[in-house]
Amino acid sequence: MSETSPRLFVVSPHFDDAVFGCGALLATHPDAVVCTVFAAPPEQDMHTEWDSKAGFASAYESIHARTLEDNHALEVLEAVPVRMPFRDGQYLDSPSISTLAAALEETIYRSTANTLVMPLGLFHPDHALVYEACCEVLPRLSHLAWFAYEEALYRRIPGTVQARMKDLAERGIVATPAHPAAGHTLDAERQIFLKREAVNAYESQLRAFGPHGCDDVFSAERYWQLSVSRGPGFRARR
Repeated sequence: MSETSPRLFVVSPHFDDAVFGCGALLATHPDAVVCTVFAAPPEQDMHTEWDSKAGFASAYESIHARTLEDNHALEVLEAVPVRMPFRDGQYLDSPSISTLAAALEETIYRSTANTLVMPLGLFHPDHALVYEACCEVLPRLSHLAWFAYEEALYRRIPGTVQARMKDLAERGIVATPAHPAAGHTLDAERQIFLKREAVNAYESQLRAFGPHGCDDVFSAERYWQLSVSRGPGFRARR
């Protein structure tokens, strides 16, 4: 695929989220972009509970190792990594919604993407922040085909997906169950094989979630096509 060809662009809050939630889709789209939002280390090194669970002695060690894990996973899926200079919420330096939205819009605009896949923003504050920023960008880049993916693991929490559907409707965004078109034909068995290999690259996160904590990643991926409604119920947000 040439550099000027249309691409799938998947927004991933953390290093593993796109693969966990969209790995089978990515397997059918060689040269897709995976844009990791919270990819930067803190200004000063620190220790957090999650990094300790993952087996790291410090945040710097964690970001370095997780970047290598992500490189490996995306190589398996032939995806192109793009990493933004924002910090995971556990490092106590989250960007504002407007700052993140502006950076995301510029990054998406510079890409050759024609299909954008964003997280539904389930449960985790970092995911919710990315969702809010994407919702700001969507009306400004409505020429793209927009989809949202249900984040693996968090979609199992009762009521989370339903609450997000209600929120989208209040924003004037119509969500319809749909699946982005495959980039090329790949049988389901091969998709699952490649996704499993990519998921296994995130050794530290599998360790942190525990022996069966990531079982949901191999359940069927679920997507919603998003479009902006201008009907009577539309209410723009600030």
